Amino acid sequence: MNRLFKSTLTVGAMTTVSRIFGLIRDVVIARYFGASMGMDAFIVAFRVPNFLRRLFAEGGFSQAFVPILSEYKEQRSHEDVQALLDQTSAVLGLALFVTTVLGVLAAPLLVMIFAPGFIGDTIKQDLAAQMLRITFPYILFISLTSLAGGVLNTYRKFAVPAFTPVLLNLSLISCAIWLAPEFSQPVTALAWGVLLGGILQLLFQFPFLLRLRLFPRPSFKRDREGVSRIVILLVPILFAVSITQINLLVDTIIASFLVTGSISWLYFSDRLVEFPLGVFGIALATVILPNLSEQHAKGSQESYSKTLDWALRWVFIIALPSAIGLILLAQPMLTTIFQYEQFSAHDVLMAGRSLMAYAVGLPAFILIKVLATGFFSRQDTRTPVKIGVVAMFSNIFLNLLLVIPLAHAGLALATSLAAYINAALLYIYLGKKQHYVAEPGWYPYLLKIIISLAVMSLVLYQLVPDVSNWLAWGISRRITELTLWIGLGVGVYVLMLYVLGIRRSQMTVHL
Repeated sequence: MNRLFKSTLTVGAMTTVSRIFGLIRDVVIARYFGASMGMDAFIVAFRVPNFLRRLFAEGGFSQAFVPILSEYKEQRSHEDVQALLDQTSAVLGLALFVTTVLGVLAAPLLVMIFAPGFIGDTIKQDLAAQMLRITFPYILFISLTSLAGGVLNTYRKFAVPAFTPVLLNLSLISCAIWLAPEFSQPVTALAWGVLLGGILQLLFQFPFLLRLRLFPRPSFKRDREGVSRIVILLVPILFAVSITQINLLVDTIIASFLVTGSISWLYFSDRLVEFPLGVFGIALATVILPNLSEQHAKGSQESYSKTLDWALRWVFIIALPSAIGLILLAQPMLTTIFQYEQFSAHDVLMAGRSLMAYAVGLPAFILIKVLATGFFSRQDTRTPVKIGVVAMFSNIFLNLLLVIPLAHAGLALATSLAAYINAALLYIYLGKKQHYVAEPGWYPYLLKIIISLAVMSLVLYQLVPDVSNWLAWGISRRITELTLWIGLGVGVYVLMLYVLGIRRSQMTVHL
């Protein structure tokens, strides 16, 4: 289990680097474009291929591909693994090419589908369609990048795929600063940044695949049986693992009918929630997937259950304080990171509301990543699909219920509440199927976390200055204060855990 912890730490560290550059990217974008009409149009143009990325790439495809690849790695020869990779790359590449061509041709229609509120605003609609034609090929490059990343993760080369998104962030930052002034519509430069970032991420993986002697050589006559199994798993997984993304897309559709800026407020608040979700949640799910797949392939049920238990303990000890910290420091964070030039004080207040609503769901978002992996590693796709349907319709109902009284923040809260429904059902069914049996000691463990959270929350609530102070301060004072309060919150929480007797050695489950 120490190996799991070290792997998670490695992926988390590399993902942290990526997320830091992601925050710098969003700071640059907010500074130059704000919560404007052009920014709303770009978010729609980026969200469509980004949604498909999470559907086809690290969402659906990886969850279907890695268990089969792990089985081949454990039970078959290197040549068989290469054959599976060759056939998979050929089929995936062709499917993605056709999808990309259709997406580029249908860009105006896709904008009307995913942002129906733009209909009637010709400038916004045309701008979004123009940028979508540029961003849509990103799905081709990033999905092939995910294929390469799946191979590297299966062979325990976790750091490379985790670091790769840095290249997208660097591309967007560069285009926003240096390319944007060259366009009549400066925001269009961001669309080109997305496309360039996709190409760079794919090229970056190639040398590492060559070192493993597993560079794809696309062929349709290598291992059709293995690819057929991947496809059978993939179809339901495409829906199941992307429920959160579908819910976010529904938020965008409804938000397109709200006041200008609503889509941008949701985007910037979602980006801050994505930081801990990516650094910890996705890192944890990435590491345990090949481990769970191998344990299932070996028939080691006890080790399988203990691995899930280990992951869930880390979810609660990390996700809960992260969520509370985001809620209590929502507006200070938004002010410090984004409130410059085009991003106004009003934007801070509006984005702060949706950030708090999204933060409520952070533990559930991470739980879904871990719990769904428990099913996919066993090649069980039906159960998460059934649960996903319930969660999706719950989200739609909650959206309609909350959007009128709470506007864009109601959409964020609906997504969070639907995520808890999803996570709860995944947990219940894992238990029913005897895939997971909780280890002893959970109740005192959770009680100690709750007490630590209560003390941390009280300190921050009482001592953090009002948002009006943050708005009046300059950038250096904001950064200093934010660092101070985050550090104090973490320090109080960790100290309380220590006083109450929680040690990292107790988090290690011996397999």
